[in-house]
Amino acid sequence: MLLYNSAVSGNCYKVRLLLAQLELEYEKVDVSVVDRSNREEVLGGLNPALRVPTLVLDDGRPLAESNAILWYFGDGTRYVPEDLYERAQVLQWMFFEQYSHEPHIAVVRFWLAYSGTPERFEDQVPARMKAGYAALDAVEKHLATREFLVGGGYSIADVSLYAYTHVAHEGGFELEAYPAIRAWLERVAAQPGHVPIDA
Repeated sequence: MLLYNSAVSGNCYKVRLLLAQLELEYEKVDVSVVDRSNREEVLGGLNPALRVPTLVLDDGRPLAESNAILWYFGDGTRYVPEDLYERAQVLQWMFFEQYSHEPHIAVVRFWLAYSGTPERFEDQVPARMKAGYAALDAVEKHLATREFLVGGGYSIADVSLYAYTHVAHEGGFELEAYPAIRAWLERVAAQPGHVPIDA
């Protein structure tokens, strides 16, 4: 397998984390998240959206979108529940991550820590921060009564939300007021096969 990857992307990290936990081998091609000038050349035939992660399976078929890749590899393993309702809940949290969490927490992190021009985004940051904290509030409330997001165990829903939550501080998000999230982050980091984002 070949993973078109960015070392700093939380979306790419999700895939690397699950593949490590499943002990699956793959090769990487690193792609810049700042300089996108060669995206058409590198990814044009594989992913119409020209985004990473994009994975090329051993048989040559491409697969894009981080949560779709998580589902492809996680389904049929202990990381996706067998119960129909719990499977739907996993998807619920993965959709939440891409719609309500990642567009704010990940985007502010990118603007401030990786864009190289954080001053360009000063006017947009407050609204994104407000929405990011609203997403964190929802996760905190949910985790206040459970150890993991779905059912009684760790799943790809946790992988999905962990990726950008555990580096939220790089975008200026403070987690001191979120004890349930902080405890959950520690539980996820303690899972077998866990690798850090900079591994």
